[in-house]
Amino acid sequence: MELTENLKGICGVKMLGIGVLAAFSMVSLVTYRYLSWDLENSSIEKEDRLEDHPERDVGQQPHIIFILADDQGYRDIGYHGSEIRTPTLDKLASEGVKLENYYVQPICSPSRSQFITGRYQIHTGLQHSIIRPSQPNCLPLDNLTLPQKLKDVGYSTHMVGKWHLGFYRKECMPTNRGFDSFFGSLLGSGDYYNHYKCDSPGMCGYDLYENDSAAWDQDNGVYSTEMYTQRVQNILATHNPKKPIFLYIAYQAVHSPLQAPGNYLEDYKSIINVNRRRYAAMLSCLDEAVKNITYALKKYGFYENSVIIYSSDNGGQPMAGGNNWPLRGSKGTYWEGGIRAVGFVHSPFLKNKGYICRELLHITDWFPTLITLANGQIDETIQLDGYDIWETISERKRSPRVEILHNIDPMYTKARNGSWKAGFGIWNTAIQSALRMEHWKLLTGNPGYGEWIPPQSFISIGPNRWHNERIPLTNGKSVWLFNITADPYERYDLSYKYPDVVKQLLRRLAQFNKTAVPVRYPPKDPRSNPKLNGGVWGPWYKDNNKKKKPKGRTSKRNKSKKKPKHRKQQYSGCHPTPSQS
Repeated sequence: MELTENLKGICGVKMLGIGVLAAFSMVSLVTYRYLSWDLENSSIEKEDRLEDHPERDVGQQPHIIFILADDQGYRDIGYHGSEIRTPTLDKLASEGVKLENYYVQPICSPSRSQFITGRYQIHTGLQHSIIRPSQPNCLPLDNLTLPQKLKDVGYSTHMVGKWHLGFYRKECMPTNRGFDSFFGSLLGSGDYYNHYKCDSPGMCGYDLYENDSAAWDQDNGVYSTEMYTQRVQNILATHNPKKPIFLYIAYQAVHSPLQAPGNYLEDYKSIINVNRRRYAAMLSCLDEAVKNITYALKKYGFYENSVIIYSSDNGGQPMAGGNNWPLRGSKGTYWEGGIRAVGFVHSPFLKNKGYICRELLHITDWFPTLITLANGQIDETIQLDGYDIWETISERKRSPRVEILHNIDPMYTKARNGSWKAGFGIWNTAIQSALRMEHWKLLTGNPGYGEWIPPQSFISIGPNRWHNERIPLTNGKSVWLFNITADPYERYDLSYKYPDVVKQLLRRLAQFNKTAVPVRYPPKDPRSNPKLNGGVWGPWYKDNNKKKKPKGRTSKRNKSKKKPKHRKQQYSGCHPTPSQS
């Protein structure tokens, strides 16, 4: 294979790169007390602890618990050297399998859509940006979802947390996309205590739902991380553990606005940076929430027949307290810091535990993996982009995946110097796109700011140009090539040295682009204003085909969703449950 042959030619560069990176990691260790993941936990990987594991009976279906954190940075977990304490996540990961070559998308809606459909953005029409609150847009209704497939094989399906896949019509709501129940928010962000969101001046509304109706009775000033955890505990307490359950828990944390219970802020007084301190408190609360869910799984008899998956939806946002060091870039970019995620699997069914999986994995892979684990059938007509990776994770086999299309966004063409000429007549490099194939990663267009931002704990103001390395995008470049295996920090652009590899990857991009569906990114609809919907963000689309009421009758406005008198906000911590004896 041409790519494999070219790898031989990079040996010299690779060895030089590894030497430099080793030195760089040592500087990181001395300066920031952080060791890169290539060296950290090497003793764990060498031990390869093979603990006893229960064998699943043929036909037995595991309980599936998928926990999705929002905007958690790659560095922001204890086992990646963070100063933020995450003992629960660290323990679950160390007793399971850490995924250290695991990718998601750089922003919210795309990651969630790919998880729930197993398909790339170019195949759902969600290539550009996120789904905005006022857009008449949602995950296309002709896309089969993971909960729908799991329901077909007998699962109870419940979602708690952030949806962010569109709601302009009732058919787009979670309970119409395969979930038996839904409790959470429809938008991408909002206040953690009063659950309000303003999309623009005069466009504000309440965003907390119980199935298909606004959950006004839950407007009690309870911090969302704690509230969602309590709901999960209630679901587990009332469900028969002998019947399979799928729990999709999409926490709002640690997305902005940066709000945290006061008792957790007390634990991080030493962090001078206010944003980082609040972010740390939010993540500690999330860690406590996962502890309480794990305790509930054990208490109510689910744990021994469960698969727990933890993932972030994209990289961290340094201006909002997150950190991806030593990776390059941040949320919203196609540098590694935007798309390489924190992730691990914890389950009694893992045949190999306590090791680090470095095989190439992607968020689309959960769809076929979980359906197969549930003894479901993959419909060949679905045309999935994901692969079944359970044996890769559990049995340490090679990943069936050799490439990832990170995205092609034909609407984002902000690379001033991008052109067909720069793309050898194969590809217009003004288009923002990113592709990974084996060790190689190709970027075209404007990937976003490519900065390396070190930990910000001891800086009193936000990230600034004095404390991070910045490479301007005004130097005429619109194509980058990296060997991610040799250079995970993306410091050595090899596009000039290996033009043949660039051409091959550009051809692959062009092949992918032929399969793309049109982009779905409609303009805002003024009818979405919550003022027109009882003060609530919710479905506003009206089907014009419905029969009109006879003239002469006056329709009464629905006043059932009146906003009650708002209670004063209260800070409520994520109270820990008693430790299990």
